[in-house]
Amino acid sequence: MTTQNTTVTRVSTEMGKHGLYPRLINLSGVVLPFIGFAIAIWFVWGAWLDWVQVAVLVVMYLITGLGITIGYHRLFTHRSFVTPRWVSTAFAIMGSMAVEGPVMHWVAIHRKHHQYSDHEDDPHSPHTHGAGLINAIRGMWHAHVGWVTEQRKHMDLPNYVYDLKKDKMLVWVSKLFFVWVALGLLIPAVAGGLLTMLLLDGSFWKGALLGFLWGGLARIVLVHHVTWSINSVCHIWGGTPFKSNDESKNNVIFGVLAMGEGWHNNHHAFPRSARHGLFWWQFDLSYVIIKAMSWVGLAKKINVPDQKTMDSRRLVEK
Repeated sequence: MTTQNTTVTRVSTEMGKHGLYPRLINLSGVVLPFIGFAIAIWFVWGAWLDWVQVAVLVVMYLITGLGITIGYHRLFTHRSFVTPRWVSTAFAIMGSMAVEGPVMHWVAIHRKHHQYSDHEDDPHSPHTHGAGLINAIRGMWHAHVGWVTEQRKHMDLPNYVYDLKKDKMLVWVSKLFFVWVALGLLIPAVAGGLLTMLLLDGSFWKGALLGFLWGGLARIVLVHHVTWSINSVCHIWGGTPFKSNDESKNNVIFGVLAMGEGWHNNHHAFPRSARHGLFWWQFDLSYVIIKAMSWVGLAKKINVPDQKTMDSRRLVEK
């Protein structure tokens, strides 16, 4: 038996014996904070939060989140479609404003994840920390956020982006990463201030402060945890309709919150597909936008598996 097969056997055995722990912990750790956030919004409504700040938060969440899902992930990492230069530049900047690292680094980490998914060299697998409750918690912490502080272990990352290094635009955007981070904080502050002053007859500076807090800082927290949950939750809890040689799962919650990224088993089965929600009921906002872009000539050569290819990897009946 090869080393890889041995690892797969070990992972599968541990998942079978201790699968309840990570599922329960993940469910609590993901659902409860969102409930608490919703309650917090309810209590501050009309005092320190109004519709202007909600609008700024939602718009900035969509802009930066789509920068990750469409730009960093489907366009730059997997080359799932082709788009004009100015559009790819815009997506690279939008993704940078999500504060998940420069585009080169993000792509390298994700490509390595796909190469070693749920095996020993996976940068953020929850399944490589041993058996038992404590190790399950350690694995989930590592997959969700702990891996961010352990990236020094991955000295080979430049090897994963040789193709992108030839793209002067991406090199330029990556070098100016902190400029885009600052812009991602400035835009909601200015928007919050102007909208508050013009539409609510309030103070520009109060609106700017709240725009910075909700559309800037709070938005970053939300985008981060939704993105990181694809690494943790979507490798533990959900459905597995396709063969993927790892523990990736389709999770309906993050299919919605992560704008299609939560259909993670689909994605690992067909990494180059621009469409992650492969069934009619799997809403995939990112693909809807890519498809709409194709109607106006902004997206071409969109990669989507045909029915025969999908059927060849099915694990369950339709």
